[in-house]
Amino acid sequence: MSRMLLELRRVRAAHDGITVLHGVDLAVRAGEVTALLGPNGAGKTTTLRVAAGLHPAASGRLVVGGRDVTGADPGDLARAGVCLIPEGRGVFPNLSVRENLLMMTFTGRTRAQIEEVAFARFPVLARRAAQRAGTLSGGEQQMLALARGLATDPAVLLLDELSMGLAPLVVGGLYEQVADIARQGVAVLVVEQFAAAVLDIAHHAAVLVRGRVERRGDPDDALRTELSALYLGSAP
Repeated sequence: MSRMLLELRRVRAAHDGITVLHGVDLAVRAGEVTALLGPNGAGKTTTLRVAAGLHPAASGRLVVGGRDVTGADPGDLARAGVCLIPEGRGVFPNLSVRENLLMMTFTGRTRAQIEEVAFARFPVLARRAAQRAGTLSGGEQQMLALARGLATDPAVLLLDELSMGLAPLVVGGLYEQVADIARQGVAVLVVEQFAAAVLDIAHHAAVLVRGRVERRGDPDDALRTELSALYLGSAP
């Protein structure tokens, strides 16, 4: 069995005094992709932010690599190997591709080392190295965001709506890269509203509805047939 790298145990969280997560349990193993699915407003992004230390848990525990890190500073979690790539890609649009990658040398790797890994995984970025990130296509910006995240050598990779605004063919290519990243031993938790985008590469899936995990298991045909009813909040 692969090692459990990320666990949320009975996590509750609130926004402005309103509870949005009601005892969420999630677990992600090394080398596996877990898909967190659900409709808008279900609490998926809040779950990722709790996992990255960016939003406090009102109760429950956050465990990374077997250590209870509940309440830890997000910088400490990042140094422990937790990397969040937020919705909207998070690249610096007025900087070039190379300058975006250069900023990741704070991790202790040299520019040459970071570029070698980034350009080997995403050759198009090598061809766009001098181009401003804001002028890249949406898919290329997402590649750059992934490349920046991988420069931290993460043990846990948190992805929020990787498919947003992208053509299905581009999304498919990106998720192939995500599957390859997981095969290298990274625990990947992917938030997606559009289940079809991620289920083909996921090892496990959980469906979050109104802040509660209503269904979990393997991404099999039974789960796929239940998704529309779960999204609508009714029994299948």
